Amino acid sequence: MTGPGDPPEGTPNGAPGGGEDEYRSVVFDESFVRAARLQEFSADERLGEHHSPAVKTRHAWRRLGGSRQAILLVLLIVLAFGTAVYMGVRHPYKTPETVRAQALRSAVVPLAPAGKVPGATPDDLFAHSPAANYRLGAEGVNLPAVTRTEHFSDGQIVSALTIAKDYLVRSSLDPDTLTGGSVRPVRLLLDTRQLDQFDRSMAHPDDNGHDAATGWLIRFDPRQTRLADRDVRVNGTLAASELSPDALDVTADYTFVYAVRPAPGAPHADGGKPTAGAASLVTVRREVHFRLTRENLSDHRLEVLQSSLQAGPLACSSKPADALRPLFAGQHAGSDRPSGTDPYARDRVNPSLCGELAPSAQPKPSRPMR
Repeated sequence: MTGPGDPPEGTPNGAPGGGEDEYRSVVFDESFVRAARLQEFSADERLGEHHSPAVKTRHAWRRLGGSRQAILLVLLIVLAFGTAVYMGVRHPYKTPETVRAQALRSAVVPLAPAGKVPGATPDDLFAHSPAANYRLGAEGVNLPAVTRTEHFSDGQIVSALTIAKDYLVRSSLDPDTLTGGSVRPVRLLLDTRQLDQFDRSMAHPDDNGHDAATGWLIRFDPRQTRLADRDVRVNGTLAASELSPDALDVTADYTFVYAVRPAPGAPHADGGKPTAGAASLVTVRREVHFRLTRENLSDHRLEVLQSSLQAGPLACSSKPADALRPLFAGQHAGSDRPSGTDPYARDRVNPSLCGELAPSAQPKPSRPMR
């Protein structure tokens, strides 16, 4: 039986008293114990110098995770924005300049007849005049065949021609406009940057090349003239061409023929008393240049750049800047004939012009009214 301090299996190697007996003779003095140092190696030291760590060190950027991605995204956006700004400033192609509106330049020339103005019924006058085969009203303002240009499509050119036609109809054929009524339908078709000039011309017409009301539209003085026939005879042409990458030029060259008679109680001109009950014809040749930008096409508006109007029979002294005052059947221009222009006279910068209405332009009715 083993002793109290012996292990159950007995002493190692079967030696009595166990393996401690061989160390019983070793004695450590107190100074040796105190001088002894206990040193424990770290895990890395125990593994040695030739080993790889089980866990790799994470970089600071990786520890940021989603924040790093957000910062990179912001940097990319800033870089893209800076590049766009730089390219906008340094782009080799110039941005097209905005087309500025121009003021209307107009000329109104009265045409004086060589003799008395013929008179008859409107149908008879038209049938025996150069306007016998002209179309009636808006039917005479036809759109031409169109071909696309470098910067404008067929549809855009048709739109430009349609706007120009609308302007011609409202300003040359509308009975209300012709007799001194509302000018609002004409005004609505103008580029907004020309409205001040238009309003000034309507309120204070002047024969100065810019502010003639008859440069914008055709109208008769309602105190002296009435329409004898509302069907106006019309003939002429419309044409469109590219003025710039942002604008189209439309030209209109039309002849309008009106049948008129004196208004009741109208004052008589120096040309004598009109023939009672007779109508007479007034012929107006109107040439107009329009400009339409892309913005105008969207807004259904246009600019009127130039207007040249010749009308007769009128007296040279009629001053047609505000309205046309024709000579009626049986009247004549008398001594009020076109006067010579002296290019050396500098007292009148813009002298009024006057021409002569050719006899062939007058109707030759079969039954002149006396």
